[in-house]
Amino acid sequence: MFQRKIYDRLLKWKKTSNGKTALLIEGPRRVGKSTIVAEFAENEYESFIIVDFYTASPEIKALFDDLSDLNYIFLQLQLTYQVSLHERKSCIVFDEVQLCPKARQAIKALVKDGRYDYIETGSLISIRKNVKDILIPSEEKKIHMYPMDYEEFRWALGDYVSVPMQKQLYESGKPLGQAAFRKCFRDFRLYMLVGGMPQAVETYIATNDLSQVDDVKRDILTLYEDDFRKIDPTGKISAIFDAIPAQLMGNASRYQVSGVLTDSRAGDILEQLSELSDSGTVLVSYHANDPAPGLAQNKDLSRFKLFTADTGLFVTLAFKDKSFTENDIYTRLLNDKLPANLGYIYENVVAQTLAANGHELYYHTFPNRKTRHNFEVDFLIAEKNKISPIEVKSSGYKSHPSIDAFSEKFSSEIMREILLYTKDYKKDGVLECMPVMWAQFL
Repeated sequence: MFQRKIYDRLLKWKKTSNGKTALLIEGPRRVGKSTIVAEFAENEYESFIIVDFYTASPEIKALFDDLSDLNYIFLQLQLTYQVSLHERKSCIVFDEVQLCPKARQAIKALVKDGRYDYIETGSLISIRKNVKDILIPSEEKKIHMYPMDYEEFRWALGDYVSVPMQKQLYESGKPLGQAAFRKCFRDFRLYMLVGGMPQAVETYIATNDLSQVDDVKRDILTLYEDDFRKIDPTGKISAIFDAIPAQLMGNASRYQVSGVLTDSRAGDILEQLSELSDSGTVLVSYHANDPAPGLAQNKDLSRFKLFTADTGLFVTLAFKDKSFTENDIYTRLLNDKLPANLGYIYENVVAQTLAANGHELYYHTFPNRKTRHNFEVDFLIAEKNKISPIEVKSSGYKSHPSIDAFSEKFSSEIMREILLYTKDYKKDGVLECMPVMWAQFL
């Protein structure tokens, strides 16, 4: 069982809510929702019941069709699960609650009753068929669970030192030093390959074998594909997801829908894109038409990029048509010999890291008057009442025309300029050049 940062958010909810809200933890399949909730319920309550709607009987699901007698519902739950519930000292968990929409709707009455705390977990929570004909309770507090971040990955490997040490250097604006940088960057590249899905991390720790880790990731991708087919039998969602690596490799300024779905444009797939985003398996970065504070007010829904929520899965997805032995990206990335055309893997891990830190994802393009190509800033994040442009480079760093041109054009809106790259920390004028693993501190 791995230490996860979301545990502290659960503690905060329990303390501040005091039974006034239920907690809904949503996120992609296999991200560790059920595990962390079970650990939390066991540690923080005198007793608890976990109702897993994936395995629950029809009789248990039917309990939530009629809420007129809550005493009867609680009695049946205690008898079925052989657990005694204690007022204000027990918790009831609705695991995979999307499989029993009536139980989710019942949260309103259950919270009002006030006897127990309630935690829900689910994937595909907002998919249309899972909310059809029910009233979504306003008493839900939602939090999203992401794959393990880099620090959690290091914790799993028994390392509680390197990330705090790097954070001290980040805050003081000092480099790691050649030897320390080499080790820390090698460790980070390993994280990019394994990823943050707990099952993949567990397999790596148990076997030290990346081929077995790759098998686990392929199984997770197969699970996602099965979900996509259930959501959308036409196959559009599956096609959009599978094409993410190729779209990023194409270095276009947006996801080219017409290149994936014939005769389709971005405006034609807004529903599929929303459902794909709701699945938690992808991260959507929208074009900010006006790169100024209040980025959400200026996003262009028809211009976007897609990333996978886990970079380890991204690596496997990019080469899923090949066997592990044919996929030399593992060796290349571990040895820091990644070809320039695979630099989008670094872009994906930055997207994953920024999202886990609570940033919505935006980028910006604008014309280069000297060439036919556009300038492009990979990410924009809000800091205080300004924005900070971020450029991600996987190779040379001496030339950074996009961020230079952006900073000149929007100088009054900028907090700081950031280049994330594969070298140690340095300043280049006002530009802060940071190791890519320092994205976790932004």
